[in-house]
Amino acid sequence: MIDYYPAAAEIFLATAICVVLLVDVFLRDEQRMITYWLSLAALLGTAACSALFFVDEPVTTFFGSFVADAASGVLKLVAYVAVALVFVYSRDYLARRNLFKGEFFILGLFGLLGIMVMVSAHSLLTIYLGLELLSLSLYALVAFNRESATAAESAMKFFVLGAIASGTLLYGISLLYGVTGTLEIGTLAERLSGPDGMGIPALVGLAFIVVGVAFKFGAVPFHMWVPDVYQGAPTPVTLYIGSAPKIAAFALAWRVLVEGLGDAHASWQGMLIVLSILSLAIGNIVAIAQTNLKRMLAYSTISHVGFILMGFIAGSDDALSAALFYTVSYVIMAAAAFGMILLLSREGFEAEQLEDFKGLNARSPWFAFVMLMIMFSMAGVPPFIGFYAKLLVLGSLIDAGLVWFAVLGVLMAVVGAFYYLRVVWYMYFDDPLDEAPIAAPGGMRVVLSVNGLGLLVLGVFPGYLLELCMRVL
Repeated sequence: MIDYYPAAAEIFLATAICVVLLVDVFLRDEQRMITYWLSLAALLGTAACSALFFVDEPVTTFFGSFVADAASGVLKLVAYVAVALVFVYSRDYLARRNLFKGEFFILGLFGLLGIMVMVSAHSLLTIYLGLELLSLSLYALVAFNRESATAAESAMKFFVLGAIASGTLLYGISLLYGVTGTLEIGTLAERLSGPDGMGIPALVGLAFIVVGVAFKFGAVPFHMWVPDVYQGAPTPVTLYIGSAPKIAAFALAWRVLVEGLGDAHASWQGMLIVLSILSLAIGNIVAIAQTNLKRMLAYSTISHVGFILMGFIAGSDDALSAALFYTVSYVIMAAAAFGMILLLSREGFEAEQLEDFKGLNARSPWFAFVMLMIMFSMAGVPPFIGFYAKLLVLGSLIDAGLVWFAVLGVLMAVVGAFYYLRVVWYMYFDDPLDEAPIAAPGGMRVVLSVNGLGLLVLGVFPGYLLELCMRVL
């Protein structure tokens, strides 16, 4: 008998998506707020299912292709929060541009379902199915604004490159299946740990899988889609892509590389070192030349991916916990950063240029301070959570004997601090180019303020989150 309880959250969300979709069909445009509230209710109900059926010990079901464990429970809860922030931050922006449609929320929920499937995958085939569910939702979301030629171009580029990456990952999976005769991650690890496990075919398959993982992370040299998609997509979609899918990328790397190919750590460690170094260097250096804030944050994302990969490179349990801590920290920071762009945007005006933040302190001292906390956290300035996240992954490299790599990471963090602090300079030391008042609704202001303050609180008191990351992994 199949045990459905471990997958209760996924089953509930799939059912809720069908309900929201059916209700939305019969709503008029002025009633679209019902879809919004139903989507938030679906998130709340899914979170309740995850909390109700939370398990400390791994439980597998669906013939070994699905696993519920403590790590999957925590990752899903973070994904729920990220998607909820996306919906709350985007509501007013979409309404003012006649884009407040049910498709945005339904595709967002479908993408979340794909993330959840990837997080709980215990089979390479399940991982691929979750990945495709997420990817197809993102392709449609990028082209969500049908009147934008830039968004359509970004979606096409994202789709073509994503299809190539998915094919690469699937080819790597097929090679490993041919070598081991199994798709289950646990069995895969056992069969590859034998004396003849990591032969040439397995290494080739591993290389293709690393390429697929690198693309989903946006690591160099598979980053070419990140800046164009971040800039070309509507800002709410950029907020979605820049936050929740990073949970899925971490789960993909952890399930496949650590749980499935952990004994081959020496084989894929060198590949990740190259990816991490290139991501740190190109992400930070190219970001300096950007004048578009969304594009700058895209290259910033690439550099942060380099830090996340450091935890996988070090390979210890503490290092993986540090990588998880960094991933959760980044999701919170990215949500707040793109939330600030949505806050300052208004009808007919996109606050996505660096110059749009000039003199923000004169217009709104509080939200200038919120943006300061976001930029300081991303730069790794104490006492914000970004500092502690960088400290943990760099410390894990030192413990693994990769001192030279840790030094390089510190140097790249210093380089990255320049373009983050430039935003702070614009806000506090330049005259405002725009005197228009901030017109965002009160609910968004409160949530964004809490989001920004969370970076400070979690940085001052990181112990609980760090202990949670260490316990679940």
